[in-house]
Amino acid sequence: MKFVDEAEITVKAGNGGNGALSFRREKYIPKGGPDGGDGGRGGSVFLLATEGLNTLADFRFVRHYQSQNGKGGGGKLKSGQSGDDLIIQVPVGTMVYDAHTEELIGDLTESGQRVTVARGGEGGLGNTTFKSSTNQAPRKITKGKPGDARTLRLELKVLADVGLLGLPNAGKSTLLRAVSQARPKVADYPFTTLYPELGVVSLGMGSSFVIADIPGLIEGASQGAGLGIQFLRHLARTRLLLHVVDIAPYGDEQADLAADVATIVGELAQYSEQTGAELMSLDRWLVINKCDTVLEEDQQQIVAELIAKLEWQGPVYQVSAIARDGSQALCNDIMNYLQQRDREAEQIPLQSIPESADSDDA
Repeated sequence: MKFVDEAEITVKAGNGGNGALSFRREKYIPKGGPDGGDGGRGGSVFLLATEGLNTLADFRFVRHYQSQNGKGGGGKLKSGQSGDDLIIQVPVGTMVYDAHTEELIGDLTESGQRVTVARGGEGGLGNTTFKSSTNQAPRKITKGKPGDARTLRLELKVLADVGLLGLPNAGKSTLLRAVSQARPKVADYPFTTLYPELGVVSLGMGSSFVIADIPGLIEGASQGAGLGIQFLRHLARTRLLLHVVDIAPYGDEQADLAADVATIVGELAQYSEQTGAELMSLDRWLVINKCDTVLEEDQQQIVAELIAKLEWQGPVYQVSAIARDGSQALCNDIMNYLQQRDREAEQIPLQSIPESADSDDA
């Protein structure tokens, strides 16, 4: 199914049922008094993050959702039945905005997480509620309140530990195929990747991470050129970026690899400035791909010149994704990096506890 990462839907919660106007009528019991029950509450609308969903495509066909109205109250103090809630399943990673105010209503980052997007209306009061010592036969009731109605904008940001970025035909999809069971389309022309692809890299029991491949970026992507602008947002949730560079672009022996890298970095910087995303603060590793197409001595010279021009300080890996050379070592280092990040994150709360905390407990 084609990946869809944005959708707009309308949700309407159920209205509350009206209160009942009723009086007790039984043989031998004159002036039985009021016995009108309250109306039932309208059903609410929830969004539920669900594993196994990876697209918002279904919302292109069904755009309007409404929960059940509450039933009206009845005589003999019968309360109306409340309306059933409506639970709408969405992929994990969905961000929910009010389409009119752009208010962020919820960010569903974990399976099973739920957010209320429209509350059902309260049920009305029957005339029994208004009975008093001075008003033994009230004819007053209240109507049920209407349920909330709003238009929502859903935005899906894929959840991945590692993101691949680079120019078209840099070999990102081939690298994803080499290290995971994902099977993205691979061809010898640009923009074969039209939507994000996810793959799970497994390195043994309990050791795995998720890697995401987005469409190739070109100069001007942050302004809307090419396909990348639609999917740059997905990189914001990753913890590590792999900048894939083609060491030997087809048909262009004079290609300036440093300029290619600078182009991508410039697009990341512009997109971060425009949207507030923190892409530039993410750790980024340089992955030189297609090394099997270049002689060993030429390969080392090209890489050395590239590092010197870029003044690159981070890790550099030389791989051949199609031949799977160097990919295992890369994945092992990524796993070690992610595990180290997890250990550091677990230590932060412990360091922030005031020294006086233990004495207070004592």
